Amino acid sequence: MSKQPFFTEQEEQQIVTAIQKAEKNTSGEIRVHIEATFEGDVMDRAIYIFNDLKMYETKAKNGVLFYLATEAKQFVILGDDGINDVVPVNFWESTKNKVINQFKKGQFAQGLIDGIQEAGQQLKIYFQYQDDDINELPDEISKN
Repeated sequence: MSKQPFFTEQEEQQIVTAIQKAEKNTSGEIRVHIEATFEGDVMDRAIYIFNDLKMYETKAKNGVLFYLATEAKQFVILGDDGINDVVPVNFWESTKNKVINQFKKGQFAQGLIDGIQEAGQQLKIYFQYQDDDINELPDEISKN
């Protein structure tokens, strides 16, 4: 018996569309990674996935990972050094809160969409979209 995917195809497309729209506001690059569970510390796992997806390869070091472990009920937003060097310490807290508020209602796709939109708005302050901007990282959701 095969396991149902966490998001429907339509929800996945809505998330990808949110990434594409957010990236039109900023030179920042946003990825979403979903897996059921993991071993060890959630932040260590998010860092591993960030590196595995080669998100550190953006020119301005401005990649952002939305990491979600569905069965483990863990969620992390992880920004690269270029972001963390210029933003306030609690930069991701309001974005994370928006996401978690939707998660608590069982609205997982909408939570990610809200968070991605907020990330795009926040990143626009520090990393303006450039006319010659290239999409440095894929927009599709990565999964384990």
